[in-house]
Amino acid sequence: MGIRLLGPVELWRADGEAAAVGGAKRRAVLALLALELGRTVAVERLFELMWGDEPPIQAKAALQGHVAALRKVLAGSGFTLTTRAPGYRLDGDPGAVDALAAGALAARAAETADDATAAGLLQRALGLWRGAALADLPATPLCTDLAGRLDEGRTEALTAWARRQLRLGLGHAAVPVLEQSVRADGLREPTAALLMRCLHQSGRGADALRVYHRARARLDEELGVAPGPALQEALAELPATDRPGRGAPSRQAPDTPDTPDTSDNTAAVGPPVAVGDLPGPPRGFVGRSSEHHWLDRQCGPDRTGDGLAVVTGPAGVGKTATVLHWAHRVAAGFPDGVLFADLRGFDPAGPGDPAQALGRFLRALGLPEQAIPEDRAARAALFRDRTQGRRLLVVLDNARCAAEVADLLPSGPGCATVITSRNSLEDLVVTDGAALLQLAALPSADAHRLLERLLTAERVAAEPEPAGRLIGLCDRLPLALRIVAARLAARPGWRIADLVDELSDEGTRLAALGTQGGAVSVRAALTLTHHHLPDGARSLLALLTVHPGSTTDPYAAAALLDTDAEGARHALGPLTAHHLLAEQTPGRFGRHDLVRLYGSELFARFAPERQRAAFRRLVDYELVATGLAVRRINPYHEPFRPAGPGPRALPRLGDVRSTLAWCHAEEPVLRALVTAATDRGEYERAWRLARSASILYYGAGRVADRLDCLRVGLRAARLDGGREGLAAMEAATACALGSSGRVAEALPLAGRAVGRTTPDDGELHIHALSVRSSMAALSGDPAEADRIARAALALIRASGLREHAATVLSNAAAIKVVLGEPVAALEHARETRALLSDRPTANAHLWAMVSEALARQALGEPEAAERVWREALHLCGSSGNVRLHALARRHFADFLAGTGRTEEAGDQLRAAGELYTAHGDVRLAEDLDGRLAGPAGRRTPTGPTAIAPTPRARHGLRLA
Repeated sequence: MGIRLLGPVELWRADGEAAAVGGAKRRAVLALLALELGRTVAVERLFELMWGDEPPIQAKAALQGHVAALRKVLAGSGFTLTTRAPGYRLDGDPGAVDALAAGALAARAAETADDATAAGLLQRALGLWRGAALADLPATPLCTDLAGRLDEGRTEALTAWARRQLRLGLGHAAVPVLEQSVRADGLREPTAALLMRCLHQSGRGADALRVYHRARARLDEELGVAPGPALQEALAELPATDRPGRGAPSRQAPDTPDTPDTSDNTAAVGPPVAVGDLPGPPRGFVGRSSEHHWLDRQCGPDRTGDGLAVVTGPAGVGKTATVLHWAHRVAAGFPDGVLFADLRGFDPAGPGDPAQALGRFLRALGLPEQAIPEDRAARAALFRDRTQGRRLLVVLDNARCAAEVADLLPSGPGCATVITSRNSLEDLVVTDGAALLQLAALPSADAHRLLERLLTAERVAAEPEPAGRLIGLCDRLPLALRIVAARLAARPGWRIADLVDELSDEGTRLAALGTQGGAVSVRAALTLTHHHLPDGARSLLALLTVHPGSTTDPYAAAALLDTDAEGARHALGPLTAHHLLAEQTPGRFGRHDLVRLYGSELFARFAPERQRAAFRRLVDYELVATGLAVRRINPYHEPFRPAGPGPRALPRLGDVRSTLAWCHAEEPVLRALVTAATDRGEYERAWRLARSASILYYGAGRVADRLDCLRVGLRAARLDGGREGLAAMEAATACALGSSGRVAEALPLAGRAVGRTTPDDGELHIHALSVRSSMAALSGDPAEADRIARAALALIRASGLREHAATVLSNAAAIKVVLGEPVAALEHARETRALLSDRPTANAHLWAMVSEALARQALGEPEAAERVWREALHLCGSSGNVRLHALARRHFADFLAGTGRTEEAGDQLRAAGELYTAHGDVRLAEDLDGRLAGPAGRRTPTGPTAIAPTPRARHGLRLA
């Protein structure tokens, strides 16, 4: 069926795959156009559908966007969406719209005299329903009205079918669905009367009488009326022994349940169900004790939960084995037995039919074949009726979606149901309150025990290190471990190390994780899951191959797919739901190595140009994103903008703290992309990304990683050969080397950067001068540093490049402190702060505060200095800039020690040491540990301080 409206709105392509129709409003547009197939729908009516009486100002543009998106997803579906005044028109086969097809079948049935033929047509119509019509559309009045009309049509078809069944002498088949309809709306007298007749025909006259009393009571209570002709006629048809005594029925209805009481009907209860319906327990099972305890609480005989649980997880993680092992352990606690169905949700031959499973369940519950209706809905209602009052355990294995299991859930409060699926089945959590257990890979100890069970403990103990590596190469997945154990068992001459060598080759690992003939393999399990993904998720699984990080976020995913954030979420959702990705932290998704290798195989099938384009989009996204991040730290930074439209989704970086948090999470990706871009010959992209990342590293930390990234970027600039790239990367690398104490290596690079540039190069030359000035100061030549800094300032003031003044001024202030010129230092610092008054957490502003505080100390203004120190510490802490925070605490400790506040000074040094350690600067952390060995470190409250003030030459200079 192409367009499905009788349930959640869905669009299915001819190949049997669902097409993603994003957003409730977009699905609403599709639904109305489909209901009006072949007719033009006015724009105003679509507005009413989407927004009710209050469409927004941009309603027309929004509608046009939805229509444009629908045209894309409708391509190849057999439907055509065109613009026709005064609105839009959808054309296609009416038989491919379930609501229209159901209406046509009901109309044919109404014109058919033969009851059996008409009942068959109506049963086909009812079989198209999957729940409440238009179930996932906005709750606007028009949507509600359309859904109500469709649901009314369903009720009419159901009652028409029941009348035909009654005339055929098969009224018992209609009882379950009529009971369900009456429970939903007890004021429909014709339906209640029809139920009475069907119950009477089934030999259940007492139940028919209860239906009458219940309907009469509701009519009286809710409408204040007596039963009408339909109910009165149905009552008159009951035998005299079943009807109430002479006179009008009492207005006080008996206390009857909502469904006919069948507690004394032995056919409804039937014999206990045998546990033999459950497959045998898995052999060699180990671990999962905490998961079994969880199942005990949710679904065990003495449970505290609601008795409905979903066990979900990736292919090969052992969901079925875990549930079967538990079910055999607790089966004795369910006196009415255990029902099991393999729904084959991911079977290549297609999923199992829930109607067939219902038939098996009903037979197991003691119903004869002739009493089991053909219709799935009728079977479901009968199953719910027959499970009332029982204590059953139902195990539904390998479900694909919530719709497959909805009809298989028992209704008795003593029953419990456990479902396994590769999909998360979140709909069941929302609609039925199911408890969700996500099964992860085995813990290392349990994986080791499983290997011992499968290979013998002696064989594993003989090769402990290869056994550990084998477990890691299998991602600790039980399926993979069982496969490798089977391979080793079939080759007694092999060592574990031999198989480890084979699996270590990523190109052949998936092939090696399969049995001979490939009947059971990790690749096959992943392929079955892959086939059930929508197109966007399939593409993303392959495109993630070019993403070098262990985790990714929706923005990188959007870049790979060349889509927006919503499109990325639509692709990430199914991958997460099917456990091909795992959301390890909010907004960051990781994957197992075996999934990564499978994605690589898919990616290899793409054309080379598509592979290159995906990689370039990813690097360009990171270039733009890092540029935005740098602007949070250095507001005058001008980010590089790649050619073309650029990425369609970017992270929201609200402040310096969130920016640095993003940098910390994204750093491994940036560093790896610089290397990958260099290896792929994308030299300019590589060095530009390394340069941007370097500025972020300074505040976020990881000194060694910063240098590694810059060295690769410098190599890319040399391979690129451009003067701009070489100068920029030499200056950035010199800055990082000097910052980590390797000034001798930094000086020649800084000198070459200055030599490659001229004043005509503007910002590039000024930055090179600023770095060279800082290196001169760190090398012990403050006079040369001051000379170069003054030259840089003169260029800024002469050229009008004021946007770079803050960076150079903050460096100049630091150098004046080192030179012992506090008045000049204070002047430069205050000018820097004035330039950045609206960006107090910018790097240059924080550096200027450090220089101002030191200058005020030197000028003999301790109270003013302490105020600045404390303000600087607060801003550094709130911004998350680890390095600057550590430096400010270190210098504030010197200030405190100089005023005799030894204990406070020690606290500041300890805090600074922790920050340096977090930043990755072990050298400075160890230096502070040595200083803490003095009296301040031992919290000596009195006596002379042993914390020597930091030499002026070690004042933290602005190097980035």
